[in-house]
Amino acid sequence: MSEVRFLEKLLDGAEVKWLPLEMVTKYEQPTKYLVKSKNYDDVYETPVLTAGKTFILGYTDEINGIYEASKNPVIIFDDFTTANKWVDFDFKVKSSAMKMITSSDDHKYSLKYIFYWINRLPSNLIDGDHKRQWISSFSKKLIPIPCPNDPEKSLAIQAEIVRILDTFTELTTELTTELTARKKQYEYYRDKLLSFEEGEVEWKTLGEVCHIASGGTPSKSKKEYWENGDIPWLKSESCNNKLVYSASNFITEVGLNNSSAKLLEKGTTLIALVGATIFKTAYLEFEAATNQNIASIKSKDSNVLMDKFVFYYLTNMYDILKLKMRNYGMLNLTTLRQFKIPVPFPNDPEKSLAIQQEIVRILDKFDTLTTSITEGLPREIELRQKQYEYYRDLMFSFPK
Repeated sequence: MSEVRFLEKLLDGAEVKWLPLEMVTKYEQPTKYLVKSKNYDDVYETPVLTAGKTFILGYTDEINGIYEASKNPVIIFDDFTTANKWVDFDFKVKSSAMKMITSSDDHKYSLKYIFYWINRLPSNLIDGDHKRQWISSFSKKLIPIPCPNDPEKSLAIQAEIVRILDTFTELTTELTTELTARKKQYEYYRDKLLSFEEGEVEWKTLGEVCHIASGGTPSKSKKEYWENGDIPWLKSESCNNKLVYSASNFITEVGLNNSSAKLLEKGTTLIALVGATIFKTAYLEFEAATNQNIASIKSKDSNVLMDKFVFYYLTNMYDILKLKMRNYGMLNLTTLRQFKIPVPFPNDPEKSLAIQQEIVRILDKFDTLTTSITEGLPREIELRQKQYEYYRDLMFSFPK
């Protein structure tokens, strides 16, 4: 059914009036619900909301001054990111940077309908002081209200739109929950598979069994090192404990030959030596070079130690390394070469490789399921989100 036919049938000849959001909503700063205690712990029940991407800062044991959104849901509007979230659980807040938006009249304007409409608005409506985005920009935006002179019919139309969009939202939420569960399962099995009993393995230093080197950066002042380059060149931000399939930067062969950068084979494990991603890994699925903030790790003998096994083991070590070496501002190659890695049944190469291959096979399956943007759950979630956005736009294609 076309959007025109759908809306015609839904409206059934009803008038549509476009009203500014400030007429159909009320808003307040949540100053009455500010948390005082900084004693956050996951064992407590009440979430503490904050501005920005984190949103849920932690959980508090404070029992006074809680906003009871479980009784009266609210839209949380964040002035700093212009993001908005539907909240139907009780909460306290860290700061007053957010706004709490409710319907100005529940008998005329459905808050969930308003929420879905606000989600259609661009998030970059910056007018003047970004701390006053609701007042300066969003409150002036027009929202379509069907059949404004017949509140009962108007709410029925709004409710039908909400019902349809809720269905698509629930599908995405279910997939996201499934992805979270599978990631936890993946981490559990990765830890189990890469834990060995005494006598099952021989511990070798990475320097004994792997070639380890750092990369380099060709001089930025030499155009011939960069212009029309076709050699992928990675920065440490590429290290996110995942397989890497592409690059954003490229250098020329002249640049490669006149710097300490090295062309690395497909199947090389990378580890960040410094910065926000320090200790995080990557696994090259193509030939590439890296800058000096990344170390490359390649097995000296693939018949003894599989490169993918090395990648998964070092990835599994991330949390331990981050904890043990939290005071290290930089990981150097000398320290990296001393890291220990298990080689299963070193006196039986055939059995050792079979075990490594089976571990890699299982972890590859989990990795595809939890991280692949072409096959796994992330891809499915992306498709569902696009489907939701398509139908959301269709639902709100009212005539102006």
